[in-house]
Amino acid sequence: MFCDAEDVTTRDWAYSAVGLFLLWGVLILLFGLPGLYMPAVAMVPVMFLILLRISRG
Repeated sequence: MFCDAEDVTTRDWAYSAVGLFLLWGVLILLFGLPGLYMPAVAMVPVMFLILLRISRG
């Protein structure tokens, strides 16, 4: 059911990246300019938590 880190190949990363870019393209087609920056706005809380985690050591 779960895979080891060794099972994840470069091809898997490439498929994931292509899928994310296609999803982003669909967002842009559906919502126009707001779809272009929606992923960045959605990542603000995630990056905030990452910065907090880094600062706490």
